[in-house]
Amino acid sequence: MAFVKRIGIDLGTANSLVWVAGRGIVLNEPTVVAVRADDGQVIEVGNAAKEMLGKTPGNIVASRPMRDGVIADYRVTEAMLRYFVQKVCGRFFLFKPEVMICVPAGVTQVERRAVLDATLSAGAKNAYLIDEPLAAAIGAKIPIAAASGNMIIDIGGGSAEAAVISLGGVVVHKSVRVAGNRVDEAIVSYMRKRHNLLIGETTAEEVKLRVGSATVLDKPETMEVKGRDYVTGLPRAVVVNSTEITEAIRAVLIQIIGAAKGVLEETPPELASDIIDKGIVMSGGTSTLRNFDRLMTELTGVPCHIAEEPLLCVVRGTGVAIENLDLYKKSVTRR
Repeated sequence: MAFVKRIGIDLGTANSLVWVAGRGIVLNEPTVVAVRADDGQVIEVGNAAKEMLGKTPGNIVASRPMRDGVIADYRVTEAMLRYFVQKVCGRFFLFKPEVMICVPAGVTQVERRAVLDATLSAGAKNAYLIDEPLAAAIGAKIPIAAASGNMIIDIGGGSAEAAVISLGGVVVHKSVRVAGNRVDEAIVSYMRKRHNLLIGETTAEEVKLRVGSATVLDKPETMEVKGRDYVTGLPRAVVVNSTEITEAIRAVLIQIIGAAKGVLEETPPELASDIIDKGIVMSGGTSTLRNFDRLMTELTGVPCHIAEEPLLCVVRGTGVAIENLDLYKKSVTRR
C-alpha cells in the first residue's frame, strides 16, 4: 500500500540510523536515552541524551539501552524505537509502518523475539529482522546472490560480526561481543593503571579518534587528556602518545581479528579461494580506526579493505532489503 511507510533501522550499540524507503537515511543519532528515575518517563533520545552521559543529577538516568549488539533494557529500547517511528511518521499516524531491524547473526532466538516484540510495541504494523553481516554486505554493494564467496566483517560499537556470504545467505559466521566500546574501555583502564587518571567514556572515545592507531605510527602523535586524579581526587591533565594507545587497545583488536580467523578456518575450500582473490571487506564505525585494515591483513594473511562509507553500510543494506522485500524474503525473519 502506497500510504504505508517502510522503515529500516540499524539499532546499533553506539549509534542508531534510520532509513525511510524512497527518502534514504533520515536519522543518525547516538543510541542513548535519558530517563526520569522516579516514573521512567523518557526525557531525551539521541544527541541530546548523549551530552548528558556522566553529567546527570540523581533524578535523571542517561544510559545506552543496547549492550554488545542486543537489548539490555527492553522498556527503554521500546521507548527509543517509538521515538524513531514518531519522528519519521509524525506523532499521530493513520497507517502503521513496516519496520525492518538488523540484529547480530549470533543472537539467540529469545533476543530476536525481544527485538521483534519491542518493534511491534513501538507502533509497527509488521516487524522484520535481517542479520547484520548480510545487511552490511548489501550496503557495501557486494553481489551476495552470486555463487561465489564474499567475506565481510562488520565492527560496530558492541559486537563484531564476521561472515562468509554466498548465494544470498550466510554460509559461516562468527560473532564476538567485543568492538568499539571495549576499545574505549581498554583506554579508560590503561589511563587508570598507567597514569592514575580517571576518565569517562566520551573522553576515551576522543582519545581513540585523535591518536588511536592499530599499528605503531612512524611519527607518534600526542594529545592532552584531562580527568580526575585517582589518588588525590583532584582534576589533572596528562599528555599521552599514540604508541601508548596502540599498546593499550591491541588485545581488544586481536580478539576482533580472532572472529575473522575463526570464520576463515571454517570456510569451505571453494569459497576460501574466492576470498583470497577478493579480500575481506570491513564495515562499521570501528573499522575506520587508523591502520586497522593493515593489522587485519597482517594477522589473517588475506588482503582487507574498508567499504565505502563503512558507518552507513548496515542501514543502507537494511533499507535496500525493506524496499525489495520480495527479493530478500528468504533472508529475513517476519513477525
